[in-house]
Amino acid sequence: MGERKASDKTFDFGNCAVIVAHPDDETLWAGGTILMHPEVRWTIVALCRKSDRDRAGRFARAIEEFRISDFGFRIFGKMGDLDDGPEQKPLVENEVKDTIMSLLLSVNSSSTMNKPRSSLIVNRKTKNNEQRTMNKFDLIITHSLCGEYTRHRRHEETAKAVCKLWKSGKLSAKQMWMFAYEDGGGKKLPEPIREADLSVKLSDDIWRKKYHTITKIYGFGSDSFEARAAGRQEAFWCFKSGDDVERRLRNRSKEI
Repeated sequence: MGERKASDKTFDFGNCAVIVAHPDDETLWAGGTILMHPEVRWTIVALCRKSDRDRAGRFARAIEEFRISDFGFRIFGKMGDLDDGPEQKPLVENEVKDTIMSLLLSVNSSSTMNKPRSSLIVNRKTKNNEQRTMNKFDLIITHSLCGEYTRHRRHEETAKAVCKLWKSGKLSAKQMWMFAYEDGGGKKLPEPIREADLSVKLSDDIWRKKYHTITKIYGFGSDSFEARAAGRQEAFWCFKSGDDVERRLRNRSKEI
């Protein structure tokens, strides 16, 4: 599929979730796309580093920075505390799944605190319905099953867990998008895969806001990996079903 600007394709999603391994992944790989759609309700969850006060504080500031950009109270973020030590020991899959689900529940609970009292009364009466629908989104965005660069196990584990939750129906969405980047086996900075289903070119203004969040909010220096990888183009693999993911993996396992 050829390169397209987001403005060339209707972004027909009103309620979107971005599920990533680390605070900064949401900005690094999809920050421009988020910034381009302030009309959307965004739920952003990062599965690791909650106990890291510095990173947790920067994530909160990043969410507020998005909000200041025109979002009001339509963007919400939560962090988990899965192990992210340098050894990168494999995580138990169910632990990753449970963390995703609990974070989404936490975001849903927190967001209702900002609603009028009358709305809260209705929500209490329909608590069971809220619980059944809290994990329903129009779009879920997450990591690639092969990650974005060589190699971070947590990115891959996050993608695998999201895929399985989506296929099982525990997470509901019309579509799931996966970041589409590669680094040539570690020989270059991550860059959008040319054959990706969707390639989004960022305007100068949007890119500057994204770069500001990476360097000024998250605090990465201009010569850091993160700053240099925060490109002006974002790319995604786009799926409409879990079976679609599996089929594409079989056919293009080296690309996804």
